[in-house]
Amino acid sequence: MRLSLLDRSRTRVGRPDAEGLTGTVERAVHAETVGYERFWVAEHHAVPGIASGAPAVLLAAIGAATSRIRIGSGGVMLPHHQPFVVAEQFRVLEALYPGRVDLGLGRSLGFTAPVRQALRHDADAADAFEGDLVELRGYLEGTAPVTVRPETAPVPMHVLATGRGLRLAAGLGLPVVVGGPILDDPDVGDALGAYRRDFRPHWGSAPSVTVSLDVTVADDDVTARELALPEAWAMARSRQTGEFPALESPESIRTQPWPDQVRRRVDASLERAVAGGPATVRRALERLVERTQADELMASTSTYDREALLASDAALPALVT
Repeated sequence: MRLSLLDRSRTRVGRPDAEGLTGTVERAVHAETVGYERFWVAEHHAVPGIASGAPAVLLAAIGAATSRIRIGSGGVMLPHHQPFVVAEQFRVLEALYPGRVDLGLGRSLGFTAPVRQALRHDADAADAFEGDLVELRGYLEGTAPVTVRPETAPVPMHVLATGRGLRLAAGLGLPVVVGGPILDDPDVGDALGAYRRDFRPHWGSAPSVTVSLDVTVADDDVTARELALPEAWAMARSRQTGEFPALESPESIRTQPWPDQVRRRVDASLERAVAGGPATVRRALERLVERTQADELMASTSTYDREALLASDAALPALVT
């Protein structure tokens, strides 16, 4: 099974936001040296805990620092952009780093109402995601009425999908990336089976499923769960405050009040994440692959300790077969 990384350029309490971006580039270089298939970055706007709001810009820096690994977006949120402009950005990347660029596409809107307003999102606008995907593909494949420059080979598109997105991707003949609550659904295997069954090839394409989730590897289960705590804490706090915060150290988190609701959410996040020693992680991933028949695993791990994060990245390839 192919193995990739998704990095969200997480910020850390007390450190400049810029370190979230330089850390992403450093992690991509490391991922290439330890054998990952691809390295993707995210798009989040005005989020205190995430420094990356412009995937194409960040990918240009990552491409310049690496030589082999595929680079891509996980993903560009298409409702915020004109398809033509997205095509231009990713054709530039493809021209600079030929054969290495992927375009993952999602439909999520801004996290808060002020962000959605700043992005000029019209709450009453009709859903145009499918039409935008088709238009964008035409630009990338060179079949649209307007030719996007520079001319390059087509950039592969992927759909970040839930139930509805799976049906859309199947109809358009596109690969999918699935993560989040859908992986906990007991019917996820049936949903992915329907995607494969209903897939309509486009230019010879075939169904492809990538599953994305947090995977933290350490020497033992206790250490790994402690490394996974900062991300689980941030997620729980965001549900409480409406703002996704920068990562804090486990030591700092342990000194703070833990309301019952926050504790339940932290525990739930840690249960969903794959965090443990090598044997624990291998078993969990084997069960996941059995349920999903995934073609690729994309680890979206974050933790406060950057050195521990790189050590986890280095340990994971040996556990995925």
